[in-house]
Amino acid sequence: MTPELPALVVRGVGLLLPVLAVAALCLWRAPRRREVAAMIVASGWALLTLLPLNLIAQWEGWWSFHARGAVWQGVPVDLLLAWVLLWGALPALMLRFLPVPLVTAVLVWLDLLLMPLAEPVVVLGPLWLLGEFLGATLCLIPALLLAYWTRRGQLVHARMWAQAVLALGLMVLLPVYVLATVPTGFTWRWSASPEALTAGAQLLALVCLPGLAAAREFATVGGGTPLPHDPPARLVTSGPYAYVRNPMQLTVTLLYLVLGLLHPPLLVGVPVALAYGAGFASWHEGAQLRASFGESWDAYRAGVRAWLPRWRPWPGRSGGTLYVAADCDPCRGVGAWLAARGPTALTLRPAAEHPEVLYRLTYENAEGVRWSGVAALARAMEHLHLGWAMTGWALSLPVLRHFAQLCGDAFGAGPRPSKSATGRPGERPKPDAPVMSHPFA
Repeated sequence: MTPELPALVVRGVGLLLPVLAVAALCLWRAPRRREVAAMIVASGWALLTLLPLNLIAQWEGWWSFHARGAVWQGVPVDLLLAWVLLWGALPALMLRFLPVPLVTAVLVWLDLLLMPLAEPVVVLGPLWLLGEFLGATLCLIPALLLAYWTRRGQLVHARMWAQAVLALGLMVLLPVYVLATVPTGFTWRWSASPEALTAGAQLLALVCLPGLAAAREFATVGGGTPLPHDPPARLVTSGPYAYVRNPMQLTVTLLYLVLGLLHPPLLVGVPVALAYGAGFASWHEGAQLRASFGESWDAYRAGVRAWLPRWRPWPGRSGGTLYVAADCDPCRGVGAWLAARGPTALTLRPAAEHPEVLYRLTYENAEGVRWSGVAALARAMEHLHLGWAMTGWALSLPVLRHFAQLCGDAFGAGPRPSKSATGRPGERPKPDAPVMSHPFA
């Protein structure tokens, strides 16, 4: 037996076992749509976290790899993919018959068993258990929780934010890092000037706004996520979708265009994103939307372009109502400012007319979803034009929104009851009256 054979056996068996396990579970029972979504997000999280884990493990001496061929940054690509399956797709399928804690225990035990057996390809250091602990904490358990929530349709906002992190990591950060570490004949042209980096970061943040706002719209209004196997239950025509049909794909395309100014090889992402959006996504997702929503989808498709945004929102978009307190000077000023600009599909009403007691400026859409305070103002801005809509999407970001709300409260726009229990505006409600409080939305 040649010296290379044991390494080849370790790498071959290491990849074959998880592939066979995933294939066997899929053949035993074909995965349903939500299960496919769970496998995708769990595998994506495993890949995004296992890659830096293995790089750090080599730097810290937790373990190292001794392999030739199909190796990137010292990590055998086949073993990395095997680990992704073992901690991504496989546990998502194991949730069919085992709870999350038991799946975690089984996979950690299996990993503790296999790591020492992977020699001579994997050479363990004295602190390899520390790396194993960090891997289980940061890679396996979050992947399992994402798979569990996706299978059961729970915590849609957490799933949406996780998918946003995955999109940023796998579609932007990973390609940038790969190209930065592989000789390509190109050099970084924009990394020398701090001013240029600042301008580039601001441009990237601006480009990301529509895509992030669209993902949040899917979760908040549609009850789904951007993943095609975990879509919204309702046709979403509000938010960025009132301006353009493909805000997320347009965002990705513009991201690669901006990044191409930093590193020309990244420009290849522009035609790839365009081809995917105009080709597969338009054909596959368009057919699904037409089958699900029929005439509503056809009307929306006729009124909103796929790639070129409208300046004013589509008149057929989901309408909204903004409730403005009559005894709040800042609120009345906001209402007058909005009314003077001719908002599309937005109704302005006194807060006292709402059947409940409102405490802040309140926006309510046609589906009954409600926003209050600064978040309500941000929603109302979407009914004006694309410029104000972009401002509203930025204003609705979590940290910025909370800071703006604190500033607004400090300048007199703090919470106050819109009416008393008897219906008179401006009076304090009685202690036993039904009151809905509105914390930061």
